Amino acid sequence: MAGVIRGLDDAALRDRIAQATAGYFLDWSHPVSGMARERSAGAFGYDIEDTVCTGGTGFGLLAQIVAAERGWRPRREILDRVERLVGFLETADRFDGVFPHFLHGATGRVLPFMAGDDGGDLVETAFLMTGLLGAAAFFTEAPGIGARIEALFDAVNWAAHLREDGAVMWHRHPDRPFAPNALPIRGWNEAMPVFVLGAGSDTHPIPPESYHQSWVRTPTFLNGRSYDGTVLPLGPDWGGPLFLSQYPFLGIDPRGLTDAYADYGAQARAHALVNRAHCLANPRGHTGYGAACWGLTASDDPKGYAAHSPTHDTGVITPTAALSSLPYAPAEAMPVLRHLHDDLGDRIWGEAGFVDAFCPNGDWVAESRLAIDQGPIVVGLENHRSGLIWRLVSGRPEIRRGLLRLGFSAPYLAASA
Repeated sequence: MAGVIRGLDDAALRDRIAQATAGYFLDWSHPVSGMARERSAGAFGYDIEDTVCTGGTGFGLLAQIVAAERGWRPRREILDRVERLVGFLETADRFDGVFPHFLHGATGRVLPFMAGDDGGDLVETAFLMTGLLGAAAFFTEAPGIGARIEALFDAVNWAAHLREDGAVMWHRHPDRPFAPNALPIRGWNEAMPVFVLGAGSDTHPIPPESYHQSWVRTPTFLNGRSYDGTVLPLGPDWGGPLFLSQYPFLGIDPRGLTDAYADYGAQARAHALVNRAHCLANPRGHTGYGAACWGLTASDDPKGYAAHSPTHDTGVITPTAALSSLPYAPAEAMPVLRHLHDDLGDRIWGEAGFVDAFCPNGDWVAESRLAIDQGPIVVGLENHRSGLIWRLVSGRPEIRRGLLRLGFSAPYLAASA
């Protein structure tokens, strides 16, 4: 699927892009563990071949469910992959049930994310659990694997990451106290699933008070300002990188989802539109920006890795930004999808879909593809097409319990209550 095929209708083009992008996980996952490698190129001081990531693996599980559903690979083949992965996770390093950011793909031993960060990562674990719960919901013909996934979920001690003041901490090693500069999980950002899954745990839950008295109590949680006519409910000025409002809703269905603070479907759409509006206004004059070329989020960059956003715009477009927005802003995202493939594909398209990022002015194209950027493309395109991943994950009792315990409401919660 490496070559560009022009002239496809919109549906066929979306399918082609989703299928090719899923190849990152189908053909590039670690051969021993089945986990997703962090990236395909351009590593910053670690071994590309054997460094696997927990969050990217969760995204990759959802992408492989799509591959099985669409018949891109045999269902049994994907189930075999899930079984191998679950077996690996059952013996891999965990810290009170919480997985680290990086593992060695052959041995399951922790690899430090950075100096001093060699313990449990609660946000990456939440992404991993989202993918695992989606797999348990999809492969109903294999109740044994579902039970093993539930055991992994029940073993996660979300409460072990609670600080005395009620804040939930991002990282923790059980042999060391929280460092003075340890990072609490406060919003608005990609970590919302920590609270949903943590509140939904019947074994080691996070109390709802941590959501209402810590997560939302930051100056950058509520926004409410208008940007080019779009009111942004949550987040920092101009919204920040798009992944902040995309990762939470790969599995949790935001349509009609509300709580005391926001309408989360409106948040996901508004964030995409605000990001697009900045690129169209293009205050920094970057060549190539426009209605068919917008989308700023965290990705590789000519200087390394950067959290691109309207307030940190280096002239780098990241394909996952607009493509993963398709469920929320289809009319605005589809021209980007077509432009990237039909017009720029000879530069940025290949065996596993689009490269991670590029400069539209022609100065730079990333050599890399990243698990956390490729996975949301496949999931976003499928949720736009059928809502499959939303139905699977949001139908899980762990998700429903967590949302209800935190005070959320949605049509799908009322219908299944």
